[in-house]
Amino acid sequence: MEGGSSRLYRSTDYGKSFHDISQRINHTFIREEFGVSVGPGSSVILTADIPVLDNPGGIIFTSTDAGATFKFILLPFHLAQPITYHFLNPDYLAALSIDGALWLSLDFGARWTKVHDGVHTFSWGAGINLFFSCSKVDAVEADERGDLQLKRTQDLGKTFTTIHEDVYSFGYIGAFLFFSVMEDSRSPRVMYFSSDQGDTFSRALLPSASTEQFYSILDGDDDMLFMHVDNPGDTFFGTMYTSDDRGILFSKSLERHLFDGQRKSDFTNITSLRGVYLTNKLDEDGRIRSVISFNRGGMWRQLKKPENVDCGEQVKNCNLHIHGEHSRNNRIVPMLALTEPTAIGLVIAHGTVGDSLSSSQRPDVYVSSDGGYNWRGTLRGPHHYSILDSGGLIVAVEAQHEGQVKTIKFSTDEGQCWKSYNFTEQAFFFAGLASEPGTKAMSVSVWGFRPEDDGQPMWVAVTIDFQSLITRECNSQDYEQWLAHSTQGEGSGSAGCVLGVKETYTRLKKQSVCRNGRGYVVSKRQSPCLCTREDYLCDYGYYRHVNTSECVRQPSTPNKTLELCLNGEEDELLTAGYRKVPSDRCEGGFSPQLSVQTIIRPCGVKTSPRPPDMYTSQVTHFDTPRERLVLILVCGGAGIIVLIAITSAIFAVRKVVYRNRTPVYRFSNLQIQDDDNCMTADLESATSSNGTACQQDSDVDLIE
Repeated sequence: MEGGSSRLYRSTDYGKSFHDISQRINHTFIREEFGVSVGPGSSVILTADIPVLDNPGGIIFTSTDAGATFKFILLPFHLAQPITYHFLNPDYLAALSIDGALWLSLDFGARWTKVHDGVHTFSWGAGINLFFSCSKVDAVEADERGDLQLKRTQDLGKTFTTIHEDVYSFGYIGAFLFFSVMEDSRSPRVMYFSSDQGDTFSRALLPSASTEQFYSILDGDDDMLFMHVDNPGDTFFGTMYTSDDRGILFSKSLERHLFDGQRKSDFTNITSLRGVYLTNKLDEDGRIRSVISFNRGGMWRQLKKPENVDCGEQVKNCNLHIHGEHSRNNRIVPMLALTEPTAIGLVIAHGTVGDSLSSSQRPDVYVSSDGGYNWRGTLRGPHHYSILDSGGLIVAVEAQHEGQVKTIKFSTDEGQCWKSYNFTEQAFFFAGLASEPGTKAMSVSVWGFRPEDDGQPMWVAVTIDFQSLITRECNSQDYEQWLAHSTQGEGSGSAGCVLGVKETYTRLKKQSVCRNGRGYVVSKRQSPCLCTREDYLCDYGYYRHVNTSECVRQPSTPNKTLELCLNGEEDELLTAGYRKVPSDRCEGGFSPQLSVQTIIRPCGVKTSPRPPDMYTSQVTHFDTPRERLVLILVCGGAGIIVLIAITSAIFAVRKVVYRNRTPVYRFSNLQIQDDDNCMTADLESATSSNGTACQQDSDVDLIE
């Protein structure tokens, strides 16, 4: 309300006591949607809620000491969205105004400089790179027509470089800049990726998307991306792909991947164990089923039935199915699956047991201690839950749609046994469960409100400190050695081998009741594994044969040249039909070079000479008129043969693709030339047949 004020409280003892510091911001009313923004270190920004028409600019309060003091700043513009911190330097701030201008501050908001007009979205890149999309002219709905320009500044707004025209939208994740391009109004959108901050870029080998379809970056890091490509029509599903480490070659990972009507995915990175991802798919019978991958999308399988829960007699396929974003949007569950990197192997999630995910069946809470291989039913009904003390303690509060709460449940053995504690005599309506980020804390705050006599709600925060209950510090006898992924390859001598590495962790025994403490650091030992076919994906134009599990060439295009025409230096793509899974560190063992090797070459580039001993067998085809002409010319003159051989030898030395008998891809990273004559067929053959192998809305994670 205009002229009103809000109360600002601050706690320095993990929520046990609060102090009213409203006077430090002159009792100013703070915006509800992005009023409090916490940045790196001890930086905090509060955004005031003031009328736009009566003021030339907005008001923010900045603090560099976690709210002990605040500085009043009058902005020369009104904010359209939260101020964005630079990920390394908190003094560098970027903001978008309601009139579409991009602003920068280099002194934590004290002074602001307009960088560019007509900006739609922006994102920090590596270093001080700043990317943004903007209209060529003051056009309405330019993003809907693909009329945007993608620009970059490397000197904080002094100069600009245009990376690409006709951009529909863009984003930045991991080490990848990605953007979708509409090359003309009648063409479907295509994706481009850059791994060098936009200096060079390549067209991703992915199916194109019409205006009714969308791309979505599900997850990503420096090594690879997970990409969802929507199916045509209102199908609520699409296909998930995984990329190579360049963001160019994509392999099919999972078909019929669920993406609901709100364009939300159930895709979840299980951060408590390397390589594990969880999601839901919409099968042909219209049922939603959960699948899990333990090797970064290389293979997907259904979840095992929990060991202490059974299905009905009439259920043919009994598996655990996990509720995700789709269920939370429909208010079926209050929370998504929860994992933490410091709580090794621990996963807490809502789910149902049966043939498929059921909305009529009441969801219960399930816990896995080994990253999703095995599960246990642990709490009846939906709950709010949190992980404390690096996984040594789990707390939960039952979700009450109408009732009030006064009891918290806790477990010291990863959910096998639970105890209850009444934290208040007077129950109140539950609003949230909060603990210090990072799972190091031993205390948790339960937030809520209770009605007063005057009808106004009184906010209540109760902090429970479990240090008074769990008093003993853990010692070496409380820990055990645990081999991650131990059921993977069990009995074959490769138990625990995932992505080429065995990992043995030191973690707390379930029967130990003690405190890990704030000084706890995850300890693990790594040892490399021998390579197997599971460490490789089928390359572009290949698929994994059902009977032999070998990667074989797509039968639809046995003699066609794959369209990889690149600007700049044209290099060949040499492949044995396999490429190693990104971040896989296996050594020795299976080597694709032992197979018959095929050269997939760019359009218009002839096959380079290659040493004959690199191939166990070799078949030469002369399919095109140009190749037949070359054959005639070669047969016609020995002198020309010698000249070609010498030139080709020099060319081959310059373009060594296989070194140490390990296949390496060499591309020009510049823009791929579009060639409609062969791109469509080759995109269809870009993925393996059985799916072997990182949310906001639209323009960051969702590329529309």
